[in-house]
Amino acid sequence: MSEETESNVCRPAELPSESGWRRFWVKLRRNKAAVAGGVLLLLYIFCALLAPVLFRGDPAAPNLILALEPPSFKDPLGTDELGRSILGRVIYGARISLLIAVGVIAVGLLIGVPLGLISGYFGGKVDFLIQRAADAMLAFPGFLLALALVSVLGVGINNTVISIGISMIPLYIRLVRSCVLTVREEVYVEAARAAGTRSLGMGTAILFAAGLGFLGIGVQPPTPEWGAMLGSARAYLFNAPHVATFPGIAIFLAVLSFNLLGDGLRDALDPRFKL
Repeated sequence: MSEETESNVCRPAELPSESGWRRFWVKLRRNKAAVAGGVLLLLYIFCALLAPVLFRGDPAAPNLILALEPPSFKDPLGTDELGRSILGRVIYGARISLLIAVGVIAVGLLIGVPLGLISGYFGGKVDFLIQRAADAMLAFPGFLLALALVSVLGVGINNTVISIGISMIPLYIRLVRSCVLTVREEVYVEAARAAGTRSLGMGTAILFAAGLGFLGIGVQPPTPEWGAMLGSARAYLFNAPHVATFPGIAIFLAVLSFNLLGDGLRDALDPRFKL
């Protein structure tokens, strides 16, 4: 992230008034892509919260008699190689993916924000050391860094969250440091673009988690995680393509919803964008 970009991210602005929030909602509603992203995200949250109600049964329970059944009235998305309902696993997978996304952002914020504040406020040697550490982490592509960390820490949901969260820490360090350098002499801070950044970060977290699951070193079967479902479906792409299609669509739409909503929040909260 360049210094010019960071400066734009944290450009000061007046705190929004009641009329300002009204303009925000008007601008957000006019952004059809952001509205679509928000609706998709609400659908995923709805599935995550009401998974036991929407799908009555154990999504991890195998039934080999029904293995690789195509979509039907009984199983709208068909079954996988172990006869498990893909619909049930996609629904429960929303819970796992959103949990990972929230956990990753929490790890990044809890560590990256304090380090960014310290770096920007104190400057000098402290700033130099923190920024060089962040630069060293940013030298690796985010997914490769997460891949290396999860290989060291081991597989599982917790280690996946920690690994992806650590890979995002330098981004928050740079963002917060830039904000501190820009407004540390002021009495207000604009958080508009940061709101959009968090939404985009959650989409990235879901994508990274799916990638690790696909490679077999993230969330482990039989936990219904979309990436792991894709990984186990590779052997059935030709004779049962539905096994991989629907988890892939779930990943695509989840990441798309966060990206669309994040862009919409950024534009609606940024005072430089007028009605």
